Amino acid sequence: MVLLVLLIVVPLAFSTVTYLLGDRRVSWQTADRSSAGLLPKASEHPDAVIRVYAARTVRWRGIFAVHTWIVVKERDAPRYSRYDYTAWGAPIRIDGFVADGRWFGAVPEAIVSVDGAKAEPLVPKIRAVIENYRFRDDGDYSAWPGPNSNTFVQAALDAVPELQAVLPPTAIGKDYPYRGEWYGITASRTGVFATLGGYLGLTMGWIEGIELNLFGGVLGIDIRRPALKFPGIGRLGLPLARR
Repeated sequence: MVLLVLLIVVPLAFSTVTYLLGDRRVSWQTADRSSAGLLPKASEHPDAVIRVYAARTVRWRGIFAVHTWIVVKERDAPRYSRYDYTAWGAPIRIDGFVADGRWFGAVPEAIVSVDGAKAEPLVPKIRAVIENYRFRDDGDYSAWPGPNSNTFVQAALDAVPELQAVLPPTAIGKDYPYRGEWYGITASRTGVFATLGGYLGLTMGWIEGIELNLFGGVLGIDIRRPALKFPGIGRLGLPLARR
């Protein structure tokens, strides 16, 4: 029990120090939301595109969590479509921000990156999930344990198991049972999960690894791509496979 507490407290303490000594304590009103230069111009990139980006969320909440969003484009489409799930207004925001923009100053990381023929049949599936997402009305957003931005992105990924995508352990809300299921098969179809409303849970799968969800924070291990997963810090080891 002492070891378990240390594995949670120490990473969170480290993340707190990093936040206090870093430059993330900026006003959300003046923070940089410009392009991070991660995507080519849509008009110069005819291929279909799927991206999932993650960036530390605003101010002190970034100690614990990242915000994730989805960017898609059909083949030969002249522009990207960006989907976020936010706490203000109607939760689903379409093109409210630059596709590869900084999240209030934080530079995003591509968690999923698929182009071309592999992406083409998957883009309509993602759009269909977004169009029919259950928690789309004012007041549906809940920062903890969900449904939040990470719950929204996880729902889209669940619809395309071909991606074999895994959100980072700092994506608090990804384990919220948005379909009302307390147990079942993981998104990749390679394992199983059980959850108590997103507050506590256990996931075991070849793609997902072993994850213990403790009040939204994830402690775990990835065997397929060796890495340790810690709350606050995130993943330490080989990077996530993006394709």
